[in-house]
Amino acid sequence: MKLKVIRISSGEDSTSGVLFDVTDPDNAKFLAYTLEDEYRDSENAKVMAETRIPAGEYKVILRTIGRIHNNYTKRFADIHKGTLHVIDVPNFKYILIHCGNTDEHTAGCLLVGDTQKNNQVYKDGYIGSSSKNYARIYPPIAAALEAGEEVTIKYVDYA
Repeated sequence: MKLKVIRISSGEDSTSGVLFDVTDPDNAKFLAYTLEDEYRDSENAKVMAETRIPAGEYKVILRTIGRIHNNYTKRFADIHKGTLHVIDVPNFKYILIHCGNTDEHTAGCLLVGDTQKNNQVYKDGYIGSSSKNYARIYPPIAAALEAGEEVTIKYVDYA
């Protein structure tokens, strides 16, 4: 399975984007609106919990330890197999795909939702219906991982 995040708006405190399943490049499927921390260039050193990950392609695995995994085991008991974990990101650890609404709910992770507000107007950005979106997009991704399929996610900067 191949996922792609297209970053469409880079604001003062947040980055807005869209997530697609691009496994079939001729039939890309919209999955979610996304929200991340803000961009920092090489002159501005990475700030813990305040910097988005670099553009690039990364592998996704299931992480079966940690606070979010423990919470989601209860919160999404009928579907949760492990937290979606983006690995091998230079200078970052524990980058997850999870629920949340503003950049205050992420520490470099990718938040997903069904609605989005303009992060040029709303400094912290905003995505809504995050739990419903996560419950919809998580099962096919987790199923692919459980079946032994490689899952990758590519982050592309347009903003």
